[in-house]
Amino acid sequence: MYSKIMSLIADKAALAAFCQRLKGAPFITVDTEFMREKTYWPQLCLVQVAGPDEAWAIDPLAPGMDLGPLFDLMADPAILKVFHAARQDVEIFLHLSGQVPQPMFDTQVAAMVCGFGDAVSYETLATQLARAHIDKSLRFTDWSARPLGERHLQYALSDVTHLRVVYAKLKKRLEREDRSSWVAEEMDALADPATYCVDPAEAWRRLKPRSTSPRFLQVLKHLAAWRENEARERDLPRQRILRDETIMEIAAQAPASTDALARTRGLAKGFAEGRMGEMLLTVVAQALAQPDSAWPSMAGKADIPRGLGPVTDLMKVLLKLKCDQHAVAQKLVASSADIELLAADDDADVPAAQGWRHTVFGEDAIKLKHGRIALALAPGGKSLRLIPVE
Repeated sequence: MYSKIMSLIADKAALAAFCQRLKGAPFITVDTEFMREKTYWPQLCLVQVAGPDEAWAIDPLAPGMDLGPLFDLMADPAILKVFHAARQDVEIFLHLSGQVPQPMFDTQVAAMVCGFGDAVSYETLATQLARAHIDKSLRFTDWSARPLGERHLQYALSDVTHLRVVYAKLKKRLEREDRSSWVAEEMDALADPATYCVDPAEAWRRLKPRSTSPRFLQVLKHLAAWRENEARERDLPRQRILRDETIMEIAAQAPASTDALARTRGLAKGFAEGRMGEMLLTVVAQALAQPDSAWPSMAGKADIPRGLGPVTDLMKVLLKLKCDQHAVAQKLVASSADIELLAADDDADVPAAQGWRHTVFGEDAIKLKHGRIALALAPGGKSLRLIPVE
């Protein structure tokens, strides 16, 4: 039975003692509370950590607080760090300490492998596996405000105390169904620092441009890189520097003068005439001054040969059938784009053609494509089954 020691650590000595007590623990559960509405980098406001016998909230905003002992704990290779939906938490630790917590276990990923559906919430898992009720009325709390009340601490700590039970039950299910290696494959991507680092030169791709015009993409690439660097240096959200739609509009028009820039929809005349407007015109001019050979291109949608539409539709039905049979989330196995590529090319370089995904879906998808198996209604007409074709 887990004890209910819950409190707030607000000085380095207490933090060091807590981290020392966790040495030798097989795992710890971790969560963070942060603010990002006004900054580029997440502002860490609270860290919740639970070991097998105790749980504490750590106040990184306390005067004189040094998180060094916590960062050492996160880097201890002998202790598994358990998160739920780990990406934002891991990004924070990487930014502050320079290291990704190792090793890791993400209960959201594990739950998708165990048949709980796509992107299952912590609240759902806590309810179904830990029989706990999570009070979400405090989810929009300003975690940078001090002091934090006892109700806030209890709410924050519930995100790691029930996570211990969730982890234990998911781990047991994974071992019983021999799927631990499936989750391990996903953790490799989470452990890669490149997952969290945005290259300013590649920031334009996140905008999902609709036009494939090289001129448009060239200007867009340079504007997005400028915004990314400006947001980092000023520690402001990207949208506070320049909104996505405004960047798109400027890239489409490629203005060469202040008057032309001022006509950009959504851009104030004062902005266009000021220092920022001058910088934007310089970025546009520098982008267009580069030789055409240096301009980017964007791969279009996969060129699916005519007649393969019904094949991709069948493969999507197969995906649903196989995922239902294996009780695993479809989103984790294959995307629509993956299926289209597999329909066009047996050797397509997609996740669905590799590792456990190939076993669950990819292998039979190729067989279905070549007519070696078929989908048929089971007797009674209420379900589908696969049948071999001779």
